Amino acid sequence: MKISELIENKEKLEEAYFLYLKNKIIVKTEFNLAEAHLTKANYDLEFADFILNSNKFASWSVVGLYYSLYHASLALLAKKGYLSKDHNATLCFLIKHYSEFSKEDLEFVNSLKINREEIEFYSGLKEERKKASYSTELVFDKENIEVLRKKTILFLNKVKMILKN
Repeated sequence: MKISELIENKEKLEEAYFLYLKNKIIVKTEFNLAEAHLTKANYDLEFADFILNSNKFASWSVVGLYYSLYHASLALLAKKGYLSKDHNATLCFLIKHYSEFSKEDLEFVNSLKINREEIEFYSGLKEERKKASYSTELVFDKENIEVLRKKTILFLNKVKMILKN
C-alpha cells in the first residue's frame, strides 16, 4: 500500500479501510485504551532517548521512536472507539479520520489536524524501523536519529492535544 495513494485517492482509501473493517483488522471496541497507549508511547520515547544517549546501539533508538509513534497513533484510534491489529491498518485509520476534518472533528482547530507531512513521517519512520531492526548495516548516526526524535516528540505532543479534546 502506497501512503501517498491513500492520501490522494479517496476511493482507494475507502476501499482499504473497508477491507480492514471487513477482515476485522480494525475493530470497534468498548474499551478506551487511549491513556494506556499514550503511557506506552511515552515509555518508548524514554527508551529511545536512553539508547541514543548511551552512544551504543543507536539504531535501536529508531525502533523505540517508531513504537512511540505507533502507540500514539493507537491512542487516536482508541479515542474514536477502535483498535487495530496491523500497522498499515492503523495508518489507514489515521488518514481517514485525522487527515481532514470529519463532522465530529470540526471543533478542532486546524493545528490539531494531523497533516499529510505527519502521515508521511509516520510511514517513513516505519520504513526506518525496518532498516534498524533487520538491516545488517549500521545506517543511523546520532544526527539523523535526533531529527527523527524531534519529529516523534512533535507528533506525540499533537496526539496529547487531540486526546484532551
